[in-house]
Amino acid sequence: MRITEIESIILLDRIHLVRVLTDEGLTGIGEVSPMNAHVTHSIVEHALKPLLIGEEASDIERLWRRLYTKPYKLGPSGAQLNAIAGIDIALWDILGKAANLPVYQLLGGKYRPAAKVYASSMSRSMTPQEEAERALGYKEKGFHGYKIHSATPWMHDDGFDQTIATVTAVRNLVGDDFPILVDVNNAYYEHTAIKVAHALEELGVWHFEEPLAAHDYAAYGRLADAVDIPIAVGEQEYTTWQFRDLITQGRVDILQPDVIKCGGITEFKKIAVLADTHTKPITVHNTQQTVGTSAHAHLWVSTPACVYPQEYNIEHNPILDDTPIWRNPLVPVNGVITPWELPGLGIDLDEDAIAKLRTN
Repeated sequence: MRITEIESIILLDRIHLVRVLTDEGLTGIGEVSPMNAHVTHSIVEHALKPLLIGEEASDIERLWRRLYTKPYKLGPSGAQLNAIAGIDIALWDILGKAANLPVYQLLGGKYRPAAKVYASSMSRSMTPQEEAERALGYKEKGFHGYKIHSATPWMHDDGFDQTIATVTAVRNLVGDDFPILVDVNNAYYEHTAIKVAHALEELGVWHFEEPLAAHDYAAYGRLADAVDIPIAVGEQEYTTWQFRDLITQGRVDILQPDVIKCGGITEFKKIAVLADTHTKPITVHNTQQTVGTSAHAHLWVSTPACVYPQEYNIEHNPILDDTPIWRNPLVPVNGVITPWELPGLGIDLDEDAIAKLRTN
């Protein structure tokens, strides 16, 4: 089964899908992290696609290494790994369809029947009270926690920050038994992160996400030693080698790989083995409610380390809410996501919707 075409699709100038076609008529779909769709589109088209045409689609390990090493001067992280992720997810979709099995079966079967998810609020425009009322609403919908994004990313202690006020308001409204998670997107210097972490401990926050600069593993190690609250990091790590250093140097408590960033399902599996080796749980970074969530769902149910509720973005998504690009959207039911019992990822795309939203 040979690869005949790689189709890079941009929707609404920011959402990036990848479709892999084969000579046996099987087609796979993947998604790329939407950090800059036109940059990753260029990498797929000019750096990766020429390496794949005519290759055996089922040779996923060999093809992953080829995509990683041949254009290595692009750098072993960031846009290159994001682009590889889209292709790799599509190849696993094809492999499942060829075997007539859901992808999770190819990954070892179900370790758990389904995955609990928490509601991830991406808003930074709500008041603490408005955020609290939203959190209560998602608690009542059955979600298994609520995460706030409460500070200016990479602000170096000098920007908008209502973390403590928001957590206080949320805790007062949802009660003591509902998990609150905090993501500040690399907002603080080390001394401030320690101070904030202690305050969040007092408020019963479950995990404290990305408080420090992503590259400063030594500071993460000192933070982890200084506080009791679980420190969660990993959305800006893309390979097993980076996760190795995050674990051994950063000493973080919870790992957060994202399948549409970290090179796809192939590399995620290896990161999961690394997590097990070091006895670390995984709570993924997951912001894309369509293909990304479907790929994650197969990993959640088949990966022992995905033991806690996983992330689900609750913000409006035009390709899910306005013009759905698939006919069978995978969405939470009472705070739980179960992958479809269909071949591959189980995604049924609406080609008319894709054509309507396509911008490349």
